[in-house]
Amino acid sequence: MNRKELVRSNERPLWHQLLSDLRARLESGEFDDGLPSEFAIAAEYSVSRHTVREALRRLRDDGAVVSTRGRVARRVTPEPIEQPLSEPYSLFVAVEATGRTQRSVVHVLDTRADGVVASRMGLEESTPLVYLERLRLADSEPLAVDRIWLPLALAEPLLDVDFSHTGLYPEYRRRCGIRVTGGRENIRAVTPTDAERHLLGIDGTVAALAIERCGLADGRAVEWRHTLVRGDRFSVTAQFSDRAGYRVDLVDPTGS
Repeated sequence: MNRKELVRSNERPLWHQLLSDLRARLESGEFDDGLPSEFAIAAEYSVSRHTVREALRRLRDDGAVVSTRGRVARRVTPEPIEQPLSEPYSLFVAVEATGRTQRSVVHVLDTRADGVVASRMGLEESTPLVYLERLRLADSEPLAVDRIWLPLALAEPLLDVDFSHTGLYPEYRRRCGIRVTGGRENIRAVTPTDAERHLLGIDGTVAALAIERCGLADGRAVEWRHTLVRGDRFSVTAQFSDRAGYRVDLVDPTGS
């Protein structure tokens, strides 16, 4: 018996209907050990092998499965993006290091005043800031929502930058002469809001990491950043030794 009866009078081609059903079965974990053969799928859905090949080709093009001659197609499990705690991370560099393409959808790039953020950077509350908000993607998959504030007096040239496929730090250094050399960062697990889940493409079973950073250059604050990153695609690591050890600052998220 067919798992699902495809509608031959439907405006959607058979391969497209088959693609949708196979993709749903992949996401449910049904094919974690590999997809059935072309012949088995064709028999299950009562379609031609040409239809099956087109659906599988689309899955491969989307990066959902990988297959080689003589072997069954298998679901692609994205490699987690790992960030060492010993250095200022660049999400752009971390994503590209996994072999994936990093790009961003820029939602906002403008100037504004934000008294709370300015105070966190040790600036006057009325200090004008450059504000950048973008959705970060690894290949075509949402990874993080980035919100960044920079002093306008330092970062004004960045208002002309297309951040869809470039990192902040290289542009900050090249256009403004500012190199972030250190700072303080707080990373904590959070439950995303419904709107944030929608942006990140996750459901209620996936947590997120909230990363707040005050970036410094020569001891002065030059960046305040809030990044919300998918907890199932990002991890942090620490190195330690019997000489240097490592330091973990425990922060009460309630502020009490």
